[in-house]
Amino acid sequence: MKIKRHGALISLMAAGALALTACGSDQNTPQSGGNSGAPAPTNTAQVECGGKKSLVAEGSSAQKGAMDLFIQAYGAKCAGQQLAYTPSGSGNGVKQFTGGVSDIGGSDSPLKEGEETTKATDRCKSNPAWNLPLVFGPVAVAYKLDGATDVTLTPDVLAKIFSGQVKTWDDAAITQANGGKALPSKPITVVYRGDDSGTTDNFQLYLGAAAPSSWTKGAGKKFNGGVGQGAQGSSGVADALGAADGTIGYVEWSFAQDKKLSMAKIDSGAGAVELTAQSAAAAIKEAKTKGSGNDLQLDLKALYATKTAGAYPLVLATYEIVCSKGYDADTAKAVKAFLTVAATDGQQQLADAGYVPLPQEFQTKLLDAIKAIA
Repeated sequence: MKIKRHGALISLMAAGALALTACGSDQNTPQSGGNSGAPAPTNTAQVECGGKKSLVAEGSSAQKGAMDLFIQAYGAKCAGQQLAYTPSGSGNGVKQFTGGVSDIGGSDSPLKEGEETTKATDRCKSNPAWNLPLVFGPVAVAYKLDGATDVTLTPDVLAKIFSGQVKTWDDAAITQANGGKALPSKPITVVYRGDDSGTTDNFQLYLGAAAPSSWTKGAGKKFNGGVGQGAQGSSGVADALGAADGTIGYVEWSFAQDKKLSMAKIDSGAGAVELTAQSAAAAIKEAKTKGSGNDLQLDLKALYATKTAGAYPLVLATYEIVCSKGYDADTAKAVKAFLTVAATDGQQQLADAGYVPLPQEFQTKLLDAIKAIA
């Protein structure tokens, strides 16, 4: 399957960009409308095929479209080798990995310190698990509001909407964000992910970083806003947003595009910014690595709080969670081969599926970490 998306983002170098979409517990992947983006990185890695014939991976639906392409590239590069991916959501991705059910976990958030990290270390036979970001993508603030086709919201207003402090579309705070233009006088219905979701975690982290005085609900894979109605998976949120007037929610860009949902511009202080490949790429430059060594988890706080003109700050990273050590020899060999192919050959067709390949500098970091898996 392909994912419909107009590019997106990572620009860890001057011209880089990358793209994808979200996290989820649904197994639906939106239909594609291919896309061009940054050129695929140079394939410089040696792939040592072999090992376990059938790998198992599970987790974020954000990477389902990319995983389809990675699996195809893996089979082409390593004849007879397979990987089965279940897009059951980030929460399940972590649980299935730490429980030893899957060889690779997919999550839109790195492992949390505490129970998740402890369970992952136990699963890896007293060795640390690594968070390896393989794809990045923007999250849309999507809405349905008859009579309004151009809506701008600030981080502060978003935080107040999703915590129930702003209840109507003609609220004075929304009017001010839209240059004094009042929107229709209708109640706001918040739609959120009802299942454990890395998208929810990242959205709440964004609100906490961009509007700390207005969002005091914390983060996590469960929605803490205390308002609205939950929907299952990314496709469930997109369907709910498209079904009723007055709704607003957060959903991966490709799902918003697939359902032809209206998407709000975000004004972080330097003017309204529309979600585009370029605006997401402008923001991703603010991301910093906070993991140690080959644990490449990112600190997105600076990105979320950016006020850079032309930057769309609501972006998430999708991680592959793997054991640094602790696999049996056959599994380790196959995991390394799959990830190496995904980071090299697998990048070549991402643009046609609506993704933008990893930039060269980040690809090098990723390949060094993959090579170190033992």
